[in-house]
Amino acid sequence: MKYVRKISDYIVAGGIGAMVIAGMQGCEKNNEQNALTQATQPQGAFVVIEQMENGGYTIVEEYPSATTRVVVRELDGNERMLSKDEMDRLVAQEAVKIDNGTSSLTEPSMSSSAPGLGAILLSSVAGAMLGSYIGNKLFNNQNFQNQKRTNYKTPQAYSRSNDSFKKAKSGTSKSNTKKSSGFFGNKKTTRSRSSFGG
Repeated sequence: MKYVRKISDYIVAGGIGAMVIAGMQGCEKNNEQNALTQATQPQGAFVVIEQMENGGYTIVEEYPSATTRVVVRELDGNERMLSKDEMDRLVAQEAVKIDNGTSSLTEPSMSSSAPGLGAILLSSVAGAMLGSYIGNKLFNNQNFQNQKRTNYKTPQAYSRSNDSFKKAKSGTSKSNTKKSSGFFGNKKTTRSRSSFGG
């Protein structure tokens, strides 16, 4: 679970960073709101994918992250981080399969086969970000909606993923509704201005 601890550290650090940015922008109210929103909004996902006995892959864990990173744990226990080029290539290859009607993500007849790395990557939140151009081909496909949760190692992993991204999104929405008087409130904003020289 070392990856879980690591990403949790990033989330905490991100929260502190958001407060610092908001305080430093106290002199410019509109800029403060924008900076806070950008600092708290997850820009990517941290995903751990594991190879299965049948040669297919499954999603073990995923959490909001400042950047998108995907770790693949092979059957022999070795782990490697996918490069951006490799992720883009896997997504593009799976997109061709979707167009050809040979992807397990969209074709029920293909769902019984062991899902490949590209299919699993596109099932993850990271894949949805990387392959956003695929759009309606996936997200309006009923088989994809039915199949997606089965591409996670356990129902709990699927639920944790959904919950963590909902919370991240909720936090961003709340930051957008902050009053323009400042992140720290009227009285404390005045003090922070003198401290930061705003």
